[in-house]
Amino acid sequence: MKLFKLQSNVLEDVEGIPFQKERDIQNLIESNMSAVFGFTMIKSEFSVGNYRIDTLCYDEERNSFVIVEYKKGASYSVIDQGFSYYQLMLNNKSDFILVLSQHLGKVLGINDIDWGESRIVFISPSFNSYQKDSVNFKNLPFELWEIKRYSNNTIVLNQHKSNSKEEIQSLNGAGQDIISEVKKEVKSYTYEEHYQKTNEAVLESFTQLKEIMEELGDVEFVPKKPYISLLYQGTAIAYFNFQKQRIRVDVMRGNENVDGSFSKKFFQMDDPKGISRSGNWVWKTGVKGHYYSITLDGNSDVDYLMFLLKQKYTLLKD
Repeated sequence: MKLFKLQSNVLEDVEGIPFQKERDIQNLIESNMSAVFGFTMIKSEFSVGNYRIDTLCYDEERNSFVIVEYKKGASYSVIDQGFSYYQLMLNNKSDFILVLSQHLGKVLGINDIDWGESRIVFISPSFNSYQKDSVNFKNLPFELWEIKRYSNNTIVLNQHKSNSKEEIQSLNGAGQDIISEVKKEVKSYTYEEHYQKTNEAVLESFTQLKEIMEELGDVEFVPKKPYISLLYQGTAIAYFNFQKQRIRVDVMRGNENVDGSFSKKFFQMDDPKGISRSGNWVWKTGVKGHYYSITLDGNSDVDYLMFLLKQKYTLLKD
C-alpha cells in the first residue's frame, strides 16, 4: 500500500517506519486497546502453566476472552500456536475467570462467559502467504492483523479475512485432538438457523435490506447464536433478532461509562417517523450499552429503515 500526503495539490510520499521490536507493537496496542478493538484489557504478560500470553482482553460485546499475540518475524505457525492457546484457555477456564473477576471486582462463574466466542488475535507488521493460507478456513477463531507505522504519525491496521467455506479437518503438529476440542466450543452458525424462526414476508423484507446494505461496501452480516450481526469493519452497526412475526433490529448507539461519560461517536438517530425506541443494558464491567430498537416485518418501509441504518454506517465510516 502506498501512502501519500496531499500538500497544495501535490502528493508527497509518506515513508514507513518499521517497528524495531515486538514490544513496541505491544506497548502501542495495549495503550490503545479500547480505541483500536473495543476490548477491555485485563492483563499484560498473563502466565498460565508453561505459557505466557502477551495480552489478555475481554470483549464485552461477545462476552468472551480475546488473547492478543504480537509478532515481528515469520518463523512461526499461527495455526499451531492459535490452537495451542485456545486449548490452553479451555483447559484452564478457572484461571481466566479468576483474573477477569479480579479485574472487574466481582465474582464470576465459568458459565458466565461465552467460551465459543473467544478468539486469538495475531498482530504483526506482515504475514507470509503460508500463514495466511493456514487460517483460510471457515469459522476458525483466529484473526490476523497487519500493522504499519508511517512518518506522519499514521498507524494502519488491516485484517486478513478468510474467504473459504471449508472447515479445517486436520492439523500437522498440534494434532487432530486439539481441533476436535476447539470445535466443540466454537460452533458455526448459519443464516438458515435464523431464517426458519420467521415467516416468508418478514424474510423477504430482511433479504431486500441485506442486499441494499451490502452494496455500501465494507459491511458484513455475521450469523451468531442469538442474532445476525451487521458489522462495519468489525464494529457493530446493528443486531437482527429473528422472531415469528417480526425481526427486532437493535441499532447500537454506544456506551455510557461508569463515570457518566459517553464513548466516542455516541450515536443520535434522526428518526422523523419516530419508529425507534431507545433502550440500554449493563455490561459485566458496569458500562451501560445503549441502542435503538426498531421493528422489521413484512409491511416495513425498507427504504426508511435503510435510511436509519445508513446514519450509523456513515458515522463509523467518517
